[in-house]
Amino acid sequence: MKTHSFAILFFCSAALSAGIFSCNRSGGTIKIGGKAQGTFYTVIYRDKENRNLQQEVDSLLRAFDLSASLWVENSTLNRLNRGDDSLMDNITADLLEKSLAINRYTSGAFDCRVGKLVNAWGFGAKTRTTLDTAAVDSLLRICYAAVAIHRHDDVSAGGAVLWREDKRTEIDFNAIAQGFSVDLLAGFLQSKGIKNYLIDVGGEIIAKGCKEGGQPWIVGIEKPAADSTSIPQVMESVALRDAALVTSGNYRKYYEKDGTRYSHTIDPSTGFPVNHTLLSATVVDTTAWKADALATAFMVMGLDSAKHFIDRHPEIKHAFFIYDEKGQYKTYATPEMQRLIDGF
Repeated sequence: MKTHSFAILFFCSAALSAGIFSCNRSGGTIKIGGKAQGTFYTVIYRDKENRNLQQEVDSLLRAFDLSASLWVENSTLNRLNRGDDSLMDNITADLLEKSLAINRYTSGAFDCRVGKLVNAWGFGAKTRTTLDTAAVDSLLRICYAAVAIHRHDDVSAGGAVLWREDKRTEIDFNAIAQGFSVDLLAGFLQSKGIKNYLIDVGGEIIAKGCKEGGQPWIVGIEKPAADSTSIPQVMESVALRDAALVTSGNYRKYYEKDGTRYSHTIDPSTGFPVNHTLLSATVVDTTAWKADALATAFMVMGLDSAKHFIDRHPEIKHAFFIYDEKGQYKTYATPEMQRLIDGF
């Protein structure tokens, strides 16, 4: 259902940063990173105790994969999808609750029940199948079946049970999971008393406070690439503080067959990959999971519907769209987002 473009991090000049932010400048800067969720992560933080938290961060990310990854054979999510168990741990229950809430909020543009379609189109952990309209319609009926969380009192067991109207319905958290993991890491750093940090998991970013010397965290929004191997280039830049930024796009993950390019973003209303002019959607929000989910929903909606949705939901302040118009890249930014860009 979702692919990410890359958010690009770089340093700004001291002259630019002076006067933008004031923050606690104590503590050295530590940078850690590695592999997680089939991608790479980077965590940069300032800690007056100079603690190296690599092991704790890796442990958190491994535990997250054991809950929510479709690429870990015995993850909680895979066991739920196979019907081996209905008991949810706290992470999968929280992810499902958030996913169902965003599904209602976006009138179905975001939908975590599309697992079978994602796999059938070849963008999941299973082998691609041959699809025609009849096959897609059959899978849609499975995807539309209701799912719910039943809470119980056994808190030690996770306190939640997955209910599915159709046992064949498969849950896919790919469009929200990385953002959720970014928020988990942010909560961990906050629990350690760390207030200045930047977390990047596969291009999904949250920034708090500032860099050493009082400089803001600068994030570049990627220019749509010609293909999946193109070197990332910056389209616009944002000085990010106390917020998350996520970009979703259709130009990094796709496949071509018989001269047709099939996008990774699946429209839950049709069961087919989206086919419109919107190339990427960037959302800035207080949490990465919500920015993640909304960016995906906007990629499903397409440019005009996404703009109309934002008009009806003034609480969405920061969105930036890159679209194709007769072979040329064009952009649209909400007024608050444009101020962030102009401020850089």
